[in-house]
Amino acid sequence: MTNTINRQIVLAARPVGAPKESDFDMVEGAMPTPGDGEMLCRTLYLSLDPYMRGRISDAKSYAAPVQIGSVMVGGTVSEVVESNIGGFSPGDIAVTGNGWQEYALSDGKGVRKLDPGIAPISTGVGVLGMPGFTAYVGLLDHGRPKPGETVVVSAASGAVGAVVGQIAKLQGCRAVGIAGAPEKCAYVTEELGFDACVSHRDDNLAEALAAACPNGIDVYFENVGGAVFEAVLPLLNPFSRIPVCGLISQYNATELPPGPNMLPMLMRQVLTRKVAIRGFIQSDHLERMPDFINEMPGWIKDGRIKYREDIVDGLENAVPAFQGLLEGRNFGKLLVRVAPDPTA
Repeated sequence: MTNTINRQIVLAARPVGAPKESDFDMVEGAMPTPGDGEMLCRTLYLSLDPYMRGRISDAKSYAAPVQIGSVMVGGTVSEVVESNIGGFSPGDIAVTGNGWQEYALSDGKGVRKLDPGIAPISTGVGVLGMPGFTAYVGLLDHGRPKPGETVVVSAASGAVGAVVGQIAKLQGCRAVGIAGAPEKCAYVTEELGFDACVSHRDDNLAEALAAACPNGIDVYFENVGGAVFEAVLPLLNPFSRIPVCGLISQYNATELPPGPNMLPMLMRQVLTRKVAIRGFIQSDHLERMPDFINEMPGWIKDGRIKYREDIVDGLENAVPAFQGLLEGRNFGKLLVRVAPDPTA
């Protein structure tokens, strides 16, 4: 290895509203050297995900915020360069937590090896990684879909939503997506096999969603919030379930939205229709990971689960790509290819 420099993107300031370029810095440092019980990993793919917006805020949340001057957090697919850990050898490919940097040290804890023969290694932080697992455990464990029920998922063309709808179909449900651009809605129905998809940009969203759900909604997988949830709320059936995975429409907000106050209507629906709302974080369900790893590769191989990746090249492009993610400009799972894929 001839490279001696490690490029990193660190948090320079806490964003107010939408993140700006100036909220991040690209810095260079010396290549880290692994000690006893450590290995040096080179980042191949960096996953960009909506949760990262919350991690750069200092608001109280389920995880500690990224500190000013620290490397941005993020899941990665990496190649082992040097190893002083039993079970890991140079050339191994693994899912790591390098964050937004080209190289990082790891003690091997929480690292999962990937078999390039099963699927492209990029899927290790996509359909076969955290987003896919989020969809799996969120829908099956908290949505609890039953054959014949209607499952609605927002951000349906995204990394999580696309998998949710396809798993719903495998469970014998009617799957209805909510997405943005017409080409995304077409992808959801024509490629992923959803029964219907409506655009959240439609001025008549509530009416379009009602038409797509003639028997109401039994499971709503929440990724967006805001006006999308307002359209869903009147359609909820008795004993419906709402797994709350994300609220991307609100992540850049600096104040509460204007009225009317929907909380009384929500609570009335919760009471009179016996609605179960459950927020969840996939990391609280890692005991289900073996089931996910056992089932998902087979579904992909059989063509029952399809996926799409939106790949940006170069660590230097991570910030604008992240900004685009929060604005819905990506199409599919958003990744940064930090280094050439040795398995491609």
